[in-house]
Amino acid sequence: MLRGEKIWLIVCVLAAGLGTARTVLAQDDWDVAALEIHGFLEAAGAARVVGDPAQPDDFVLGETRFRLDLSHYEDRTDLAFKGDFIADAVTDEIVIDIRQASITLRLADWLDARVGRQVLTWGTGDFIFINDRFPKDFVSFFIGRDDEFLKAPSNSLKTTFYSGLANLDVVWTPIFAPDRGITGERLSFFDPSVGGSVSATTMGQPIEPLLPAKQLGNGELAGRVFRTVGGYELALYGYFGFTKLPLAYDEAASLPTYSPMNAYGASVRGNLLRGIANLEGGYYDSEDAEGNDPNVPNSQIRGLVGYERELFANFGLGLQYFLEWIQDYDQLIASSATPQFEPDELRHTFTTRLTYRLLLQTLTLSLFAFVSPSDEDAYLRPSLSYRWTDAVTMAAGGNIMFGDETGFFGQLGNNTNVYARIRYSF
Repeated sequence: MLRGEKIWLIVCVLAAGLGTARTVLAQDDWDVAALEIHGFLEAAGAARVVGDPAQPDDFVLGETRFRLDLSHYEDRTDLAFKGDFIADAVTDEIVIDIRQASITLRLADWLDARVGRQVLTWGTGDFIFINDRFPKDFVSFFIGRDDEFLKAPSNSLKTTFYSGLANLDVVWTPIFAPDRGITGERLSFFDPSVGGSVSATTMGQPIEPLLPAKQLGNGELAGRVFRTVGGYELALYGYFGFTKLPLAYDEAASLPTYSPMNAYGASVRGNLLRGIANLEGGYYDSEDAEGNDPNVPNSQIRGLVGYERELFANFGLGLQYFLEWIQDYDQLIASSATPQFEPDELRHTFTTRLTYRLLLQTLTLSLFAFVSPSDEDAYLRPSLSYRWTDAVTMAAGGNIMFGDETGFFGQLGNNTNVYARIRYSF
């Protein structure tokens, strides 16, 4: 992150870079089509519409974002860069977020490799992730940034092996890449240790979890075996690393931290009843095998079933049911210092996505809803997007959270906000 006085340095660097690219491309010995330049300029803002005693400010988002997207393709090599330069009025900082800086090599007909900074994803869920253990940005999700920013980048090596039997993805992330979780800086949350809502203001500073040491043995390894059989996409998954959120607690440092965890799962996705159905499951194997260490999360079984289809022209419906089953639950309750705030043994979540496209599909109305009967809370994401021209898109919507303050979504109730964005793409 850079302070505001350095904004002119960034502007000069961008101007020089674009000017150099224009000059280079104009020379006869370069193939102009070999280098693609895209990007956008976006202004976005969001503010709370309810009072939050833990937060002095109403605004959770206020930024101008410039995206520069460069790509170069050759027969066996691809280069890609995608960087965001952000003037953030909420934190009064200039932020550079490099989302991609990678090289892809086609090493053989049966082997591809991509190394560098990249956004990775797999699995079948819609805003629900079981076997996708790549980093997420939950702050962006709850404050009105575009949906693409829910997926955060990592510095990884991804290799893909192709064969007639099945394909294999292997991803190695040498330095652990955690989720960008809620720290209290923009969003308040429920803290069981105090029995109420807290923020960076009430705590004196944002939460800074203790990260695993940057050692070779503390990296992450993820794998996926996948193939299509009779029109159905089948996959097996494995992950060896850490919890992506700081769900453990280090008593020596008095800080939340990330505990070792392995995950194993499978999924299937394909056509069913004129729509698309998916089924996915996973087992989270915690280092606390007996479930009696209150400072380490217990193992879990997670499952998801979903279905989506177009009910009529330009109107789509998506439904999901998601289950989290905590293992060794009796030991968890017996060892917990605050058993009244522990989640239920079985956590149920239902989701619904409604999408309606009008005006020659230039206007999109959408509602995504999470409802958890076990947590007694809900989260609604209404939105609209209008493509005014091929280059200009406007969007508006809300993040509405309510319910029991100890629930996953209910704890964010005081952060309910509305947002608006306008983007010019080139």
